Amino acid sequence: QVQLVESGGGMVQTGGSLRLSCVCSASIYSMYVANWYRQAPGKQREWVSSILRSGRANYLDSVKGRFTISRNNAENTVYLEMNSLKPEDTAVYYCNVERFNGDAGYWGQGTQVTVSS
Repeated sequence: QVQLVESGGGMVQTGGSLRLSCVCSASIYSMYVANWYRQAPGKQREWVSSILRSGRANYLDSVKGRFTISRNNAENTVYLEMNSLKPEDTAVYYCNVERFNGDAGYWGQGTQVTVSS
């Protein structure tokens, strides 16, 4: 069983920055992909960013140029650096990992990010 623990959320003003962390109980390098998702109140959960085992990263269009995903294999941790935050980034952010392509994956408990205008 893989466990994920997110941290780093909080409340910031528009234009501020936060760095989210996701610590994985298993080798993060062994995972096919690590993802960040978010869910705003009253909305469906949406994918935000992913990093493949190869290191290739992908982003939701609305966060490109502002968010950066990275991985520290030695610490089994995935990060999401968020800059130039906007009120529409307010959501609970979840970490997800998939052991292989098509895996149902594992989820963390989420961390709240609130951006005030």
